[in-house]
Amino acid sequence: MTGKTTSKTTKDQAAAENPKVDPTDESNRIKDPDEWTTGAEPMTGAQASYLKTLSEQAKAPEAFEADLDKAEASKRIDALRKDTGKA
Repeated sequence: MTGKTTSKTTKDQAAAENPKVDPTDESNRIKDPDEWTTGAEPMTGAQASYLKTLSEQAKAPEAFEADLDKAEASKRIDALRKDTGKA
């Protein structure tokens, strides 16, 4: 053997070391917003924009509040997506 590694071996090794491709690793699963470590941070600009749009489409302007945290914004987005048939 010459000590060369094939690209397949390198890819296999990288996959074995990457928890995102490990089928037994559940740390990358979809988590409830209440379990987010950053859930108490202010909602992102993207969340604010989407929540505003969805609240207008659902004719529920009270669902949008500019000072929501990430977790609450996510919950409201999910509820409005269901209400508007986008879920």
